[in-house]
Amino acid sequence: MSSDISGEAWGRTRLLTVVAGVAAVCVALVAGLGFAVYYAFASSSPTSSINPRPKSVPSPHPTSALGSAHRNEVAAAPMLAVDQSAADPGTPAAVPAPAITISAGPRSGPAGINTGFPHTPHGAVGQLAAIETAVLQNMNIATTNQIYDAWALPGGDGVAKWPLMQNVQAFLGSAQMGSQIDPTSAVVATPQGAQIKGTDGPDWTVACVLMQVRASISKDAQIGYGYCERMQWSPSNGRWMIAPGTPAGQAPSTWPGTEVSKKAGWLTWSGAGADN
Repeated sequence: MSSDISGEAWGRTRLLTVVAGVAAVCVALVAGLGFAVYYAFASSSPTSSINPRPKSVPSPHPTSALGSAHRNEVAAAPMLAVDQSAADPGTPAAVPAPAITISAGPRSGPAGINTGFPHTPHGAVGQLAAIETAVLQNMNIATTNQIYDAWALPGGDGVAKWPLMQNVQAFLGSAQMGSQIDPTSAVVATPQGAQIKGTDGPDWTVACVLMQVRASISKDAQIGYGYCERMQWSPSNGRWMIAPGTPAGQAPSTWPGTEVSKKAGWLTWSGAGADN
């Protein structure tokens, strides 16, 4: 299965084809889910450095902070450019990428999002995955607003410019579903890979998650979708939240477990442990 994933939100034209039930349709839906592929972000690097194709994750306990200029540099740094077809299901690599262990959120938090992730870069990854999964699987304008209001720190560009809201809008608009997904349709997003693009002290991380996204309307289709976000620890809330500032650079969207996915720096998601 292949998909024509463009920088245009969720591949509107092809998604409409899928929804209409025209042949070769599966592919189109995935393109719709893949739109975000090119709104994405990051890679892994040690504190106070940038590494667009990391081979390992940074120290789990960074100590020094360099400030906003460095943070903007880390966020905006380009990542590996991949062909659009890299997001389609592909051949697994002979040697899987190293694992990155991400603990599960132990309790429900604001807007029903799992929280309680540790105050570490790995914890920021886990929190981003929980936020992203909820947005994509709900496919609901009102719910996405609630999630953004509960999880974004002040000073950002607002929910209308949030890539995940744009994903939801594009999907629903293309599928002609109104403000929420039809009950007979479904989107399932599952974390399969992660990167830590960079950190700045213990309270700031650019976290990246590689999702396997499957959509079902009249047909099933699936893609790999890479997304990153600036995350900042909020002492008053005791949790990682979406940080304001220069948006993270576009993340490579690859099918999890392939050679190109490894080359792009995606580590294999492993959900276990409580101290990561």
